[in-house]
Amino acid sequence: MPLDTKAKKKIETVKHDSAAIAFGELGELLGYRLRRAQVAMHRDFIGSVSDLDLTQKQTAILWLISTNPGASQVAVASALGMDRATMMAVTDRLEARGFITRARSEIDRRCQELQLTLAGQSMLAKLKTRIHKHEQRMRASFTPAELEALLAALQKLQDRG
Repeated sequence: MPLDTKAKKKIETVKHDSAAIAFGELGELLGYRLRRAQVAMHRDFIGSVSDLDLTQKQTAILWLISTNPGASQVAVASALGMDRATMMAVTDRLEARGFITRARSEIDRRCQELQLTLAGQSMLAKLKTRIHKHEQRMRASFTPAELEALLAALQKLQDRG
């Protein structure tokens, strides 16, 4: 859907240090627009949870372990689209902070099963409260119909990956 002239003008020019920066076709590229939207979401997320010293990846891992107790480290990494090395490093950090435990699977000894500790459950409860407020702020920019369309469009992109 083509952008209306007003929206296009807003995207194409940004004032910075008294100099106008024209974006030209860049402002119409889907990937560029998604990245800029992700940056805005990320900034608000970080502002919401910065004092808890957790990243979005760490938060997502805690959330998935809570929803899937005993899930394997490989399954959680796959669900989040993370490579094994990154998952190992993030898991190490969460374990060092006392938020999760790893144990060899009784079913498949090659796998590590993940569990939240009481400290991890407490931290996730704090995170969820803040993230729900963050989501409310972000969703407030949209009508219910716009939000439904946006989520459907994002799902289409995700399904392509």
